Amino acid sequence: MKKTIYSLVLPILIIFVWAILTTFTGYIPEYILPSPNEVFQSFFELIYNGILLEATLYTLTQVFFGLIVSAAVAIPLGILMGWSAKVEGLLKLIVGILRPIPPIAWIPFAILWLGIGLTSSIFIIFLGSVFPILINTIDGVKRIDPVLTEVAYTLGATEFQTIRKVVMPAALPSIITGLKIGVGIGLMCTVAAEMIGSNNGLGYIIVKYETFLTNEVNNQYS
Repeated sequence: MKKTIYSLVLPILIIFVWAILTTFTGYIPEYILPSPNEVFQSFFELIYNGILLEATLYTLTQVFFGLIVSAAVAIPLGILMGWSAKVEGLLKLIVGILRPIPPIAWIPFAILWLGIGLTSSIFIIFLGSVFPILINTIDGVKRIDPVLTEVAYTLGATEFQTIRKVVMPAALPSIITGLKIGVGIGLMCTVAAEMIGSNNGLGYIIVKYETFLTNEVNNQYS
């Protein structure tokens, strides 16, 4: 209970200061920062009319499919690269070249190659999520205690059996960590991609209502 109360202190303080600066003093104009009351009212209106729910489901669907594709590629490839020095040497250079490129930089290519919609968004999510999962999987495999694999070989296990029954379970915590990181990056990439090249989702409605606000402010002060 104490931890819960402590965790609520800062958010409540932020909302209190926010209300003072907007609702009570008007120090910050509403077109720059709306009051908490206006934000909560708009939030419940978007929930009531179904717009927010539909956009959220669309965005999460993209993240889910993008993460599935990323995991299907990164986990087997990471196990192979962590297990085999030859495979790692073969792919290390290309991974090192592609990994630093921001996923957002691929958005123009995604729109050009795949058009606007679900497929291009999944492509961007894949590029954002695949490398964290891959790197964590490789690290998890390399951190396995050599004694475990030696025992497996001593008991007559083949290389495939060792990978399946020893390496994969031992590397699972690192793989899960990579998936967690991939989900966060995938969600950020999804919203950014929707803000540029999509006709639905959270990013799309952010840009849509930002355009409405800009036009309203321009009309008000023109």
